[in-house]
Amino acid sequence: MLTTADFLQYTQWSGIATLVFTVLTVLAFILKWGIRFRLVGTTGFMLVLTSGLFALSLVPLSRTVIPGAGRFSLVYDNGSTQAVIAISPQTTPSALEATLRQAASNLYSYGRLGSRNENYLTIRARTLLHPEPGVSIPLYLGQIKRSLASREDAEITVEIYPEKFAQLPTPTA
Repeated sequence: MLTTADFLQYTQWSGIATLVFTVLTVLAFILKWGIRFRLVGTTGFMLVLTSGLFALSLVPLSRTVIPGAGRFSLVYDNGSTQAVIAISPQTTPSALEATLRQAASNLYSYGRLGSRNENYLTIRARTLLHPEPGVSIPLYLGQIKRSLASREDAEITVEIYPEKFAQLPTPTA
């Protein structure tokens, strides 16, 4: 995975290329070259690219790794207080708790909007049951609530629904 130091190095090279294109653009206008307006566009693009790389060099891109967490995929996210993740039906309660904590860490963002009454991000974990061909039933196995105000939330609440695990199909070898 690329680090912030890598992006800083790319920013430096992109900045040098931007300066070269700027000099070429100025030279093209002085000498009235036919490609001078194309060079303006290229220089503008290089400025945007350099700015983006610089922004990526400031923000850490690493994610927190929780031991025991399983793979999940984001199914629904309203961008503020609710999200749903899909997990494997072969999960265990301990793996589900670790997965929910991983999802809560990964989905936290300062840009999420809360309200006065609901200032928590609720992430629900579900899997799909297939009782017969062509029929799928979502089964919610647990949820986690975390604060939208603080990245380091000490009051995260995890709820696991043990009665729902009894409905999961038993793996056959």
